[in-house]
Amino acid sequence: MKITLFPHQIKKISRLLGIILSLCLLLSSCQIPVKNDGVIHLTLWQGINPPANRDVFQKLVDKFNQAHTDIQVESIYSGQQLPKILTAVVGNVPPDILLLYPEITGQLVELGAIQPLDDWLLKSPLKTQINSNLFEEMQLDGHIWSVPLYTSNIGIFYRPKLFEAAGITQTPKNWEELRQVAKKLTIDRNGDNRPEQYGMLLPLGNGEWTVFSWFPFLLSAGGEIVTNNRPNLVSSGAIAALQFWQDLLKDGSAKLSAPERGYEEDNFIAGRVAMQITGPWTYITKSNVDYGVFPIPASTKQASAIGNGNLYVMNATPARKQAALKFLEYVLSEEFQLEWSMGTGFVPVNSRAAQSKVYQQFVSQKPMLKVFLEQMPVAHARPIIAGYSRLSDSLGRAIEATMLGESPEKALHSAQERLEVYWDNK
Repeated sequence: MKITLFPHQIKKISRLLGIILSLCLLLSSCQIPVKNDGVIHLTLWQGINPPANRDVFQKLVDKFNQAHTDIQVESIYSGQQLPKILTAVVGNVPPDILLLYPEITGQLVELGAIQPLDDWLLKSPLKTQINSNLFEEMQLDGHIWSVPLYTSNIGIFYRPKLFEAAGITQTPKNWEELRQVAKKLTIDRNGDNRPEQYGMLLPLGNGEWTVFSWFPFLLSAGGEIVTNNRPNLVSSGAIAALQFWQDLLKDGSAKLSAPERGYEEDNFIAGRVAMQITGPWTYITKSNVDYGVFPIPASTKQASAIGNGNLYVMNATPARKQAALKFLEYVLSEEFQLEWSMGTGFVPVNSRAAQSKVYQQFVSQKPMLKVFLEQMPVAHARPIIAGYSRLSDSLGRAIEATMLGESPEKALHSAQERLEVYWDNK
């Protein structure tokens, strides 16, 4: 008997076979041989970038391994590939410890993939040493699910020489000042209506970097994207923040990045843009160009967005969990945070490390870090509820559509409608 398959059926079968093949490959590649040497061998998946920061982390992992004869941690670079991680969870071959952005917390909780850390952290003296702002991304539904390895927030880097050439003597403090400064910094030298220098770079794309870069503007306008654990993309603050970005483009004073490349600094370093939204981890600080940084200008209030990398303890035997918690204690320690922060540019999550003479001396040599330290009290997290990845994708598409000309209200309403259908049927 001849069976005829329609194109949509072939597509579904191909997708299913692809998932099965990926799972098989993952199961075969991720199984860690059991070593009967009395030592607990833990695997840690991380996506630390750039490679220089990965090297700093590896040196610190090596220090831990040298100090613990009964626990050995193997740090494996896995990128931040969510499908790979979820496949490992479903296939029951997850790592022992996972380093990932905390916005994935809700999804991991729903899958029952991670261990709550309440009892351990409540008994630990380290709890009082963690920056209080960071608990926003550690807690969900009354439980603590992760601890931060690193943290920071975002500001606006600028080229002082370009400011000076444009006659600008002060950095902008609010949105209107930012808009005017961006206009002054936009220069069309040959009159062809294609400026050789733009005031600011804005990210084009619907990925998380776009959402992250826009988030401080949303917060500053008093906006929100979640109310009572449901998407709420059409708040007046969200519309105002998106309208402001579109106004910068309509003024002709903002340049869009290449698609999904809003974090790249080429335009800034080459002087094609005078301002760029990013954080202290940026390559700009290691380049030879002149640069400064100022806080995100305010609308109704000062705000920035927290950028964390959090550690999760995956489901395991009690002995493996206790071994993983020892490593987490080490990561939260003043010793680890000092070396890590000074080696990478991130802000210490441990308050003792941040206040130490060693770190304060380090900051005095790198004044730009003061901006990010001073912004921490007004920096807030993106939501960590289950379904955030879908929410972020829809929001990112709305931001992208607005950057390409659609009205903020229409773009956000369309995104909200799609999300409500998903939320009501999930």
